[in-house]
Amino acid sequence: MPDRNNEDDVNAERMLEAALGGMTPHQALIQASLAESADSEARAAATAKNRERALKLLAAIEKSMA
Repeated sequence: MPDRNNEDDVNAERMLEAALGGMTPHQALIQASLAESADSEARAAATAKNRERALKLLAAIEKSMA
């Protein structure tokens, strides 16, 4: 009878290799970190743009009330 634990380990290793898409774990971590940095930079840019729009809208509202 085959060793069930060994079979599970082999299956887990195959799934990990497939998930990494041929990258080493180190490469996968670097890629994830770069993606996270890019995402946070995009969020910061969106926040700045939204702040600029809000200030313009506030100025327009204040001007219309004067």
